[in-house]
Amino acid sequence: MTSPRPRAAVAVQYAAVGDDLPARPLLRRWVRAATGADVAALSVVLRFVEETESRDLNRRYRDRDCPTNVLAFVYDDVGGAEGPMLSGDIILCAPVLRREATKQGKLLAAHCAHLVVHGMLHLQGHDHARADTAAQMEVRETAILARLGFDDPYLVSPRRHTRSFRRASQ
Repeated sequence: MTSPRPRAAVAVQYAAVGDDLPARPLLRRWVRAATGADVAALSVVLRFVEETESRDLNRRYRDRDCPTNVLAFVYDDVGGAEGPMLSGDIILCAPVLRREATKQGKLLAAHCAHLVVHGMLHLQGHDHARADTAAQMEVRETAILARLGFDDPYLVSPRRHTRSFRRASQ
């Protein structure tokens, strides 16, 4: 028996130009697929931004003066009668995602799916600061993406993506 789907509020904001970004229903599906069974409800904002906004946020919150592919901001988890609630923002820098997808020979949608899943795992407390936690996170990402019909994102890139994530994302 599968667990019930969490009550979900997923807002999608397009503050970046271009008609090549994934549609809201796809993004919502990816968020739900990456939500752990222990989450009873979630409130997530996915925001596609340009490099200026990404750089400003990365500088302000991570002391890194450059745009980055994904940033995840978790808010205080609130529990209710149904159980834990997950709340946070995932910021995706559209120009960086486009460049990375091209460089890695991926479709933009596949790269976006990977980074939405990656951001959702961060919101749920997953981390890739150490080799062991990075390996666990990669396994989780790969399994979720496979259920969504995407190839292993770590096999596409000629180098291990984990190292670049440690430098480029939260």
